[in-house]
Amino acid sequence: MHIHIIAVGKLKEKYLTQGIAEYAKRLSSYVKMDITEVPDEKAPEHLSEQEAEQIKQKEGERILAKIPDDAYVIALAIEGKMKSSEQFAASLDKLATYGKSKIAFVIGGSLGLSKQVMERADEALSFSKMTFPHQLMRLILLEQIYRAFRIIRGEPYHK
Repeated sequence: MHIHIIAVGKLKEKYLTQGIAEYAKRLSSYVKMDITEVPDEKAPEHLSEQEAEQIKQKEGERILAKIPDDAYVIALAIEGKMKSSEQFAASLDKLATYGKSKIAFVIGGSLGLSKQVMERADEALSFSKMTFPHQLMRLILLEQIYRAFRIIRGEPYHK
């Protein structure tokens, strides 16, 4: 399986970079994985709805350009479906079983994802009704992917 994470913005915090590197290393024995960063748009503190949509549109175009044509796309979105770790593991296992070996996870910028990205997505996944910084979401996503593969293989992992 090949997992591609496409995320808006650069990681700046060292602790996040180190955590992501650790989980990427752990995942290397389960999957081929890569992370692509696309530039975020600079946004003023107070935006009109139209300005916010324009920013999401520009970031969305950059995201869409990085999604492989044959990828199964999972967009991380607050309005997406919530799953337990076990349900998430089962859905990844099912995708692999049915030949969906390329999975692209998409993490938007601070304003979320454009309508076009959401339309391209095969599913929307939510980790919580709470809002998380999009940089932190990368680390949380990698940890859950790692946990999923441990569950799929019946290997122990702390709860």
